[in-house]
Amino acid sequence: MSSARSPWSLAIGGLLALAVAVGIGRFVYTPILPFMVEALGLSKGQAGWIASANYAGYLIGALAASSPRLTGSRRRWMISALLIGAASTAAVGVLDAVWAHMAMRFIGGVASAFAFVYASALVLERLQANGRAGLSAVHFGGVGIGITLSALIVSGAVMADIGWRGQWFGAGTVSLVAACLVVWLVPEQQGRETVHAKGVFKAGLRPLILAYGLFGFGYIITATFLMAIVRDTETARHLEPVIWLVVGLTGAPSVALWMWVSWRFGILQTFALACLAEAIGVGASVLWVSPLSLVISGMLLGGTFIALTALGLIGSRTFTTGDPRQVVGWMTAAFGFGQIIGPAFAGSLYDVSGSFLPSSMTAVISLLIASLVVYGIARQKS
Repeated sequence: MSSARSPWSLAIGGLLALAVAVGIGRFVYTPILPFMVEALGLSKGQAGWIASANYAGYLIGALAASSPRLTGSRRRWMISALLIGAASTAAVGVLDAVWAHMAMRFIGGVASAFAFVYASALVLERLQANGRAGLSAVHFGGVGIGITLSALIVSGAVMADIGWRGQWFGAGTVSLVAACLVVWLVPEQQGRETVHAKGVFKAGLRPLILAYGLFGFGYIITATFLMAIVRDTETARHLEPVIWLVVGLTGAPSVALWMWVSWRFGILQTFALACLAEAIGVGASVLWVSPLSLVISGMLLGGTFIALTALGLIGSRTFTTGDPRQVVGWMTAAFGFGQIIGPAFAGSLYDVSGSFLPSSMTAVISLLIASLVVYGIARQKS
């Protein structure tokens, strides 16, 4: 297959890969969750464990994908992961048992991590080689595009009186179509993505990895349960079709906007600032629950967490040399570990307390610590 593709084609291919792997594969669960809870009688704890199974798969997938022993074409690994992710997403709609949902979401999590690690390493390296590293914002914008698609899929299904099963089928079908487009947009490049030199890590990477994990915990509780909070808030329930769409629409341009900020303040300082903004958004979802606060929460969540994912990975490249897949994998693993803890912690605590306030405020503290850690790293480097 010819490798002649413009940098824009590669960036759009990366965008679609992240839209499938992350925007839909991981986050379509959030808008579908209220319908599953209602139809299946799930507790918040069970809903949290299903989410955590996905993030456990994400952690394991990230660790496996970052292993230098895992060789072969990056593109083939990426495409295989996208196809498996699409299949596991559709399969959730066939199943009823909580353990079966957990199994499918676990498989989807592994596939999501593989696709994210390999797509990011492959696309970002090719863009840099073509002198178009700035198009990385397009690549990472795929997460917001995927979230927007997930909101539209679920909203469209609701208007067509299609239940939660059909919503999963629809998400899987859209994912499959997008994966086929990635096959065309990101061709094989012989001899370029099969050799993996061992990375050399520099001082400062470990605390950055820790902060990235704290960020993973800090955002995921709101990202998982925001729509459940909306449905539980009588005055805001009419906004249920809108708020997750707000998350996606603010997320799509967020990487470009925060990258613009980073040109003035630097990647690490911008990461610290975005963590503060996200902490405000997480707090807004539980401290003064109202239609306005939930819209603000959705805007700040979408407007920060995708950009933080990109800023962290881009910033980590300054602390390592060699194969970018290794540092992307370690950062993604720390992120995934934080995500595993968050939903199960929040769901179980809700079942005891009847509120997301304690877990969400724990998330706020986590984000503030992450901000301080990265700011400290930035000061040491300057």
